[in-house]
Amino acid sequence: MATNQLLEIKNYGQSIWMDNLSRDIIQSGELKDLVENKGICGITSNPAIFEKAIAGNAIYDADIEAGIKAGLPTDKIYESLAFADIRNACDILRPVYDATNGLDGYVSIEVPPNIADDTQATIKEARRYYQEIGRENVMIKIPGTKAGLPAVEQVIADGINVNITLLFSVDSYIKTAWAYISGLEKRAAEGKDISKIASVASFFLSRIDSNIDGKIDAKLKKGVDDITVEAKLKDVKGKVAIANAKIAYQEYKKIIQTDSWKALAAKGAKVQRLLWASTSTKDPNYSDVMYVDELVGPDTVNTLPPATIDACADHCDVASRIETRIEEAYQLIESLKDPDINIDINKVMDELLVEGIDKFVKPFESLMSSLESKVKQLSPV
Repeated sequence: MATNQLLEIKNYGQSIWMDNLSRDIIQSGELKDLVENKGICGITSNPAIFEKAIAGNAIYDADIEAGIKAGLPTDKIYESLAFADIRNACDILRPVYDATNGLDGYVSIEVPPNIADDTQATIKEARRYYQEIGRENVMIKIPGTKAGLPAVEQVIADGINVNITLLFSVDSYIKTAWAYISGLEKRAAEGKDISKIASVASFFLSRIDSNIDGKIDAKLKKGVDDITVEAKLKDVKGKVAIANAKIAYQEYKKIIQTDSWKALAAKGAKVQRLLWASTSTKDPNYSDVMYVDELVGPDTVNTLPPATIDACADHCDVASRIETRIEEAYQLIESLKDPDINIDINKVMDELLVEGIDKFVKPFESLMSSLESKVKQLSPV
């Protein structure tokens, strides 16, 4: 039998989660098989994933009709579908949660993306989602926006597991890590248990390279007279996301050495792991597993879409590389300031955060619209 490289990755302290969820994979037994036999030990979902799962899929029709009969508005019908899938996935992953003492076995669901800039609404929805889903191993996804981070702090203090999503810059990751620490400190100060709370910081990858590669291609297309400049530009392509992630991991290591963290760890707190997200390679010239191979290492998670899971199981080259070529990573990020390259990394990260929210808001709105149409179609005349 062929070796499953996903199982090999576990030996290096990294957990593989799947970035996908639908009722089809729950009911067919596919998810159970992935968990029991293929090494998948967590699930991430987002509005785009739910749009793909629900829109145009007859498997949800009976529940939509039940929602119509109950007189539910469209947003509540959506929640009834999504929450049922999340609960069922949580139940399938519960043995992993128990076996790993709450390290893995989580299923993430995002609060509505159109409230990303509203702290209080985010706190309210996170609490409600957690309560209504009613599973210990659910993780509520909150975007790492300026308004999202105070919400993260409060929701952690409430004892709710949180997946902070849409992190692009190292700075945003650091702020996220401290929001987690502050939330735990607040909870500990109230004399409450902090040992059962888990959090991941979802650090996005391929979108960074797509953005920067696009800028470099535009410069090359305009024409570059100097062959040295052309070489400099080409040398940056497809490398920034991994370098950025390796630097974020170095910051993680510094944070867990602080007195603040050590005091919490002594009370049983779990580290907030970096989770590599947006890990499907967008450029066909790059390896389809580059965002897996280069970032294997302890205390991390990689969430992979199904095609990348299959590719990695087949041909990932597994070794602990998260701490290799670190100096090179810092130099590469620094080189973006070179006048010949002239790419403002902070501006890129800001652009990506705005785009990232939009990429969740649009499918969420589209899903609501297609559900609205389905409700009309299935409603008794």
